Amino acid sequence: MPKTNRRKFVLASLTVLALPRRGSTAEQPGLRFGLVTDAHYADYETLGNRHYRESLTKMRECVESMNQQGAQFLVDLGDFNDGARKPAEEDALRYLSEIEAQFARFAGPRYHVLGNHNMDALSKTQVLGQIKNTGIDPELSYFSFDRGGRRFLVLDACFRSDGAPYDRGDFHWTDANIPAQELQWIQEQLEDSPHPVIVFIHQLLDGSGNIFVENAAEVRKVLEDSGKVLAVFQGHHHSGSYRELEGIHYYTLRAMVEGSGPENSSYALVDVQPDRIVVKGYRRAVDQTISSQQP
Repeated sequence: MPKTNRRKFVLASLTVLALPRRGSTAEQPGLRFGLVTDAHYADYETLGNRHYRESLTKMRECVESMNQQGAQFLVDLGDFNDGARKPAEEDALRYLSEIEAQFARFAGPRYHVLGNHNMDALSKTQVLGQIKNTGIDPELSYFSFDRGGRRFLVLDACFRSDGAPYDRGDFHWTDANIPAQELQWIQEQLEDSPHPVIVFIHQLLDGSGNIFVENAAEVRKVLEDSGKVLAVFQGHHHSGSYRELEGIHYYTLRAMVEGSGPENSSYALVDVQPDRIVVKGYRRAVDQTISSQQP
């Protein structure tokens, strides 16, 4: 796989990620799924550019679009709800229930990644009890599923550096970690998978600093050493980004909550093809577009 500085980046309406040959990718059929992140839904007044209440309408449009486009499943990349203003528990649960009701209008399997704001005012147990991850034990905050000849890993970096899970705001958002037990589970999932792998996570893995997982380099090494990981899809960083490291593509989707009106929503349709991944952005997501070509 050529290094990033040998790639040509051009504006386009799609993001095309050229894939190395990993596992049996070339023998697999195409696969299509939807992505959304950082809805931050709550019954709050607008703060800065975050229009919390509007995410309910934006999510409805996203789900309707994914149903129309034939997405085979839909993934929320975290910060689905928001409790940063410390609402009463009953209100925090109501916000989560209301946005989940819109997400549940999707006609196929649906999955959630936990983000830091999910646990501003609630415990992980409460959050997991209010949402649905299709076919997954409701007690699990990280899990895997196989579909269309690929394995998908849903990760949870909402743990403090002392190993404690995020709980009702008892954490700092910059202290995000993949604990040893989860890292071992990731390695086992990669070793056992007969398929190429795609990863979903909220906090970023492709660097270091406040918005990244504290032990991101350690996690990346496990992903890289497997030789099976095609791409990592992330949220958390509201402006979005894209980076390729050691043959793995890291795509960060723009946040749904930023900006007023449907034109300022953000969600994506991902087509996984035998030799490439194509991410089609909707609304503001189309503004962050890249074409990746091998020399």
